[in-house]
Amino acid sequence: MPEKSTTVADHLIERLKQAGLEHAFGVPGDYVLTFMDRLIASGVELIGTCNELNAGYAADAYARIRGIGCIVVTWGVGGFSAMNAVAGAYAEQVPLVVLVGGPRTNQRRSSMLLHHGVGEFSTMQHAYAHITVASVLLDDADDAPQLVDRAIARCLSEKRPIMIEIPVDIVDQPCEPSTRPMPAGQSASDPDSLHEALDEVMELLASAKRPVILGGVELHRYGLMQQFMGLVESSKLPIATTLLGKTVISELHPQAIGVYEGAMSRSDVRAIVENSDVLLCIGAWISDINFGVVTGKLEGRQLILANSGRLKISQHVYEQVWIGDVVTGLSDRMPAQGLSHPSFDSVSKREAKKPVVHRGAKLTVAKVMSRVNDYISDDTIVVAETGDSLFAAADLVMHHDVGFIGQAFYLSIGYALPAVLGASIAAPNRRVLALIGDGALQMTVQELSSLCRRNIPAVLLIMNNDGYTTERIIHEGPYNDIQQWDYYKLPDVFGGGWGRRVETEEELDAALNQARNSNDGPAVIEIMLDKLDMSDALKRLGAELSPDKKHSK
Repeated sequence: MPEKSTTVADHLIERLKQAGLEHAFGVPGDYVLTFMDRLIASGVELIGTCNELNAGYAADAYARIRGIGCIVVTWGVGGFSAMNAVAGAYAEQVPLVVLVGGPRTNQRRSSMLLHHGVGEFSTMQHAYAHITVASVLLDDADDAPQLVDRAIARCLSEKRPIMIEIPVDIVDQPCEPSTRPMPAGQSASDPDSLHEALDEVMELLASAKRPVILGGVELHRYGLMQQFMGLVESSKLPIATTLLGKTVISELHPQAIGVYEGAMSRSDVRAIVENSDVLLCIGAWISDINFGVVTGKLEGRQLILANSGRLKISQHVYEQVWIGDVVTGLSDRMPAQGLSHPSFDSVSKREAKKPVVHRGAKLTVAKVMSRVNDYISDDTIVVAETGDSLFAAADLVMHHDVGFIGQAFYLSIGYALPAVLGASIAAPNRRVLALIGDGALQMTVQELSSLCRRNIPAVLLIMNNDGYTTERIIHEGPYNDIQQWDYYKLPDVFGGGWGRRVETEEELDAALNQARNSNDGPAVIEIMLDKLDMSDALKRLGAELSPDKKHSK
């Protein structure tokens, strides 16, 4: 019998590299050490993080930029620790691979309880089955290549996490790799369904007086931004995006009008979207945050929903219609002169003025956002933390596709700082700027250590409003108060970068200018704000939902 040509670990790693993986994030543990050695030997760089949850958040952000992310953790405690990050990736369609080093196969047949476990060996695998599209155990070297290929193919095609557990004694077991190439992309659309769907959409758009396009997150996930640009420019229509889909098109594009999020939207954006007679939603999700917490008013118009595997017009549903085929098909069918559309002002026209710095003026969220808008350049990636930092960032003008990262559906606070690490590793030639509330920072602050360790010159704007302001707006209580820290001193604690505390406009201006010209590790700029100061978006939502407005109706 001829010798088998590879090992289980090598086949798994090679498939990940073929999918574009160059870095993985993780925390060592005894069950995963051998696999980590093989990963490093392969040329994939392993980025150590302070805990598994942070590894998951970092890999999530990495995947949003690179198209695939990976964490490497130990069985039991490591896998369970990462689960919240994996759940967020599942919710927001992020292709994340969770590699778990597990106990030896003979140990699984023993009655002895093993450390890091919870009794049943399969508990973690079963738990992951609910937040992944594949949760597999490689306990047989002969079957492993097929299981690996099938799982990674689902990760890439469905843009959702998978979990692969590899026992210690299987890592170096020989196996025969599959000779088939990895399946790529989506299944083809059903030609008849696609043709009929495109006919109906074009009929609606051609007869409309005020059609608008709403771009969403699936354009990011499936790498369709260039094709979407073709549709945008051939249609001549105004383009809004959801918050989760922000930067599916550069917001400097002359047809980009900004983010639509119900009552949280700017009034001009809201008016254009909600006064449309046909709203073409491409890759957008109908979620509470995307539509302004039940304040979006989209009744009374034709709503066309094109998503990853189907297209829906009112009660008419076309199955097996892929979003990419819809985008290119509509673009090809557009008349040369484009379509009739409402008048609109683009984001780029609206934001032409440079901010004026008023000496001695106390900072507000609105003033901070104005200054950040001026700071953003073509190479900036903005990471916005869940809470008012995310809502405030909706009106920032991003110059580049995939220039904005925020967990705008799952909304797990603490995501942003580890995400800064992942985004910085994924795009080393771009500067990451993060907007992080003080409460959220306390969740995952340890990962500042990793930024210091790697001398990453990220700019961290810590919005210190003394606790959980978004929750205060919803319902006040003592649980919204947190211990105050000297956030600007954290670089001294972690041994890298530098920090400043700012209270006025000119102090913020000076700190941002210093950050722009510094490459000496992370810049931690602590911004002192009033406890109840909030973004314009949150003010607009509050006004819409206020009891006074309800009583006046």
